[in-house]
Amino acid sequence: MTIVELIDAHDGFELITSRIATRSRRKLLVIITILSFFLSAVLDNLTTSIVMMSLVRKLVPDELDRRYYGGLVIIAANAGGAWSPIGDVTTTMLWVGGQITTPMVIRSVFLPALVSVAVPALWLARRLKGQLAAAEPPRSSVITAATSPRERALVMFCGSGVLIGVPVFKTLTHLPPFMGILLGVGLLWTLTELLHKRKNDEAKDQLSVAGALQRVDSQSILFFTGILLAISALESDGQLAVLARHLNDLIGNVDLITMSIGLSSSIIDNVPLVAAAQGMYTLATFPTDHQFWLFLAFCAGTGGSILIIGSAAGIAVMGIQRISFGWYVRHMSFAALLGYVAGALAYLALAAAH
Repeated sequence: MTIVELIDAHDGFELITSRIATRSRRKLLVIITILSFFLSAVLDNLTTSIVMMSLVRKLVPDELDRRYYGGLVIIAANAGGAWSPIGDVTTTMLWVGGQITTPMVIRSVFLPALVSVAVPALWLARRLKGQLAAAEPPRSSVITAATSPRERALVMFCGSGVLIGVPVFKTLTHLPPFMGILLGVGLLWTLTELLHKRKNDEAKDQLSVAGALQRVDSQSILFFTGILLAISALESDGQLAVLARHLNDLIGNVDLITMSIGLSSSIIDNVPLVAAAQGMYTLATFPTDHQFWLFLAFCAGTGGSILIIGSAAGIAVMGIQRISFGWYVRHMSFAALLGYVAGALAYLALAAAH
């Protein structure tokens, strides 16, 4: 979160958004889908949704068009986060917990995740035709004026490199992932201090890691901590083991259990559901890179797109674009459900082929 905040303070994401000049609704649809899908794998789905909605608000003047693009951003960001160990909180939890490894989650989940976003994108392309109206010229910020294009590019590429390098660090050193990310923060801290050492104190405060730390959403960290503590309490009391036995008796099929968890994540946040699954089933039951864990990474990541309240990305877009719960249900939920089912079937077909 600190690294992403630091990139944003330098307006590094402008390097991507400023290069989009198309006025075709369908071309913009493709660009937004691809950008959201791949950016989410590196940044995370919440940050990606905020960055992409900033882009949509700059390029799309029509309010209804913005809502459709916003719905697609939610679906693409959640799908992109599902196949990367750092793209979604739940995937990170499974990675840190030892349930999945980086090569396997990319190899197993990438194609199903791509299917889950391609289906809604094709569905939405039928509605978005023609050309966009002229957009308002972008406004430069005070922070942008304090940084040069070279500084913005350097922080953007170094910050993204640090995030991508965390799985590599864990693979090479076998050290916990938090050590890799803290090492990356230290390197970026050194870089930014050297870049801005001749600037005034006000600019330094905005562009330093210390300033980024003050702007990080600490309430989200406390929220996730509270969820994990509550789940751990249920696990210690043996309630999750009872729930696992109940699901096995009631449903029986492991794949159907996983898909039901994914559907539930559209109503209940996917973080407690994945944390509960980690407590319900041990590595002795399902070892590392078992189909259950990989399928869970897909289902929990993409299932939250079915309702706008089912993911952090959805809540963010809901607030930025003022998309109502009812509008999303009427216009986007069916497409998201189709994508979820198509992606799940693609995953099961690939698993059966191997």
